[in-house]
Amino acid sequence: MNNLQLIGVAAVMIQGCGIDLVEIKRIRRTINRFGSRFLAKVFTSAERTYSRARFRPEESFAARFAAKEAVAKALGLGLGQFCWHDIEIVRLENSGPQIKLTGRALARANALEVDRVLISLSHSCHYAVAQAIAVTNCRGD
Repeated sequence: MNNLQLIGVAAVMIQGCGIDLVEIKRIRRTINRFGSRFLAKVFTSAERTYSRARFRPEESFAARFAAKEAVAKALGLGLGQFCWHDIEIVRLENSGPQIKLTGRALARANALEVDRVLISLSHSCHYAVAQAIAVTNCRGD
């Protein structure tokens, strides 16, 4: 791939990928049991506000939980190697979910020379899933 010549297409190198599947009822039970303590530990204020405004908040929380796990896997971070708030799922107007990294997650991304993390979220009535791909923009020689 040394001679990549793509016109109108961004060339990227995948640094890592991650996927996570969460049972929505598990998140619902955790919220019912621990309430605001759990939500504040795992989700940023903006994530909590966004998810609470949804028709079924537990589905949104579950998808964001899965996304945080998927991003951690894409960056090669294990539990305890990052703070939950270091990975934030944000929604920009008229766009899909985006990833904002801070703290140890950002430091790891910088060490891997990751330019951005692509994310896809989905959920049904029982499960939420997220896939993350950490990419580096290919730079010309």
